[in-house]
Amino acid sequence: MTGRMKPGEGPVQITEEQLQARIQELGAQIRRDYEGKEPHLICVLNGAFMFHADLVRAVDMPLSVDFLQTSSYGDAKQSSGEVRLVKDLNFPLSGRHVLLVEDIVDTGITMHYLLQYLGGRGPASLKVAALLSKPSRRRIEVPVDYLGFTIPDAFVYGYGLDRSQFDRNLPFITSQN
Repeated sequence: MTGRMKPGEGPVQITEEQLQARIQELGAQIRRDYEGKEPHLICVLNGAFMFHADLVRAVDMPLSVDFLQTSSYGDAKQSSGEVRLVKDLNFPLSGRHVLLVEDIVDTGITMHYLLQYLGGRGPASLKVAALLSKPSRRRIEVPVDYLGFTIPDAFVYGYGLDRSQFDRNLPFITSQN
């Protein structure tokens, strides 16, 4: 642990209470928008797993879930600009109402890739729910239909987002000093 900060040592950017309140609001909005439909929520691993789990519970309607994983960061703090699919979906998307659940939309490169990739699989609709957005870093504009919080350009972690694979288990979002 030499040289590593202790978990949560940086300033809290978004509290657990703020996260949960906003997720409840997003869940209600999604429930209204998908009334009469059965949305299919796809979690982008690893960072979105906590947001996805809480959002699925907040939506509180018949739905299905799946998971995929991409890599463009590795252990770095900035995207390499190249997106690689690490884990593909288990279920077909044709005719389904897909909601892609992401932890953070930063440069837009990964989200653009995923929207192109999933759009080619014939969903009835395809929308994006992102916990965080850093518009100042955007290199490719992408739609975010359901947004938790807009944040400034800072390296954040906690609540699923990692710091070199650590600190995903923090119940809040913090940043390095």
